[in-house]
This record gives sequence, C-alpha cells and structure tokens, in this order.
Amino acid sequence: MKYIYQPAANKDAYTLLLLHGTGGDEQDMLPLAPELATGFHVLSLRGNVQEHGMPRFFRRLGMGVFDEPDVHFRTHEMVHFLKELSAKEGFDLQKLVAVGYSNGANIAGAVLMLYPELLAGAVLFRPMQPLHGIEDPFETSRQQPVFMSSGKTDGTVNPAATAAYATLLTANGFRVSSHDINTGHNLTQQDIDLAAGWVKENFS
Repeated sequence: MKYIYQPAANKDAYTLLLLHGTGGDEQDMLPLAPELATGFHVLSLRGNVQEHGMPRFFRRLGMGVFDEPDVHFRTHEMVHFLKELSAKEGFDLQKLVAVGYSNGANIAGAVLMLYPELLAGAVLFRPMQPLHGIEDPFETSRQQPVFMSSGKTDGTVNPAATAAYATLLTANGFRVSSHDINTGHNLTQQDIDLAAGWVKENFS
C-alpha cells in the first residue's frame, strides 16, 4: 500500500489517518491536515483498488452499491497494514484519528464496524454506510467521537440513509456529531472548519 508519513515533533502525538475519495491518491488530502490539526503525525494512504484507472479503497458494483465482500477484505488488509506500519514508523495505533472523504470515509466507517475499538475517532466527509447485515455486534467501550458531514443536495448519498447510519453508530457506543452542509458531494471550507473545531474539542 502506498503511503506518505509525516512525523510530528512529539512521538506520543495523535496520528491523522488521511483517506482519499475515488480518483485521489496519497497526496490528495495532505493540504487538509494543517487546517484540521497541528502537532499531529500525518499518515496518508492510497487505496489498493483501481476503477477505470482511478484509485479506490474497495470495489463497488455500481454508483452507491458496494461490493461488500471486498469491503471486508480491503478493511482487514488495511488494518493489517496499519499495525505493521505503526511498528515501523513508531506511531501509537491507539491514537489514530481517521479523516476520510467519500470512498475514504466509507473505508474508515468499515473500520469502525469491523474493528470498533481500533480508531481513536473518525472524521467522515460525505459518508455512506459501508456494510449491512453484520451478524456480530460491533459495540465499542471507548466511546470514540465520530464527526459526520453530508451535503443537503448530494446526488450520491441519501440523507435518510446517512441519518440511519449515524443512529447505528450511536447505538453501538460511538459519540456521533452530524452536520448537514448546504452543498453537494463536494467538500467545502465549512466542512473543514467544523471538523477542525471538532478535532480541537476532542483531541487537544
């Protein structure tokens, strides 16, 4: 898995785990990092799947229809990679804060569901629920904060589905903060400002 790692001066700092949207790469989200937080390690990944030459974190069967077996496989693959990388680069695996946009938000959401105790928190920009019908409960005892922002005019994501997803995460022990932005699927400065305030509140 291709990645960029930028260590902070304090080796005990939290790590921002940056996860791009469809067609992005490990460079894509880097400009967001200093806007969201200072003094954090920064780790940015590139998805392992190609869709018409565009990097993604997992396959989909159509617009908004995910290949759920591949979501499972790619999530386990990414978590295995993060565990190996934390030993190599020396960051604390318990202090990972995922920041994902669109497809990146959805792989982060899959981590929340399959490894509920792993992440210290997550920022999900334009998320969709990545997995349905998980048989095992995925409660977390860490009560990690999760930031979600959706676009009111987003043609890709159904607002009712996002609300149901937020409810599901809340029911499983996450502290969800949801925001509806007056925009489409694109990321706005308002998203970034709200998320930066949330990071400061929860991880200062």
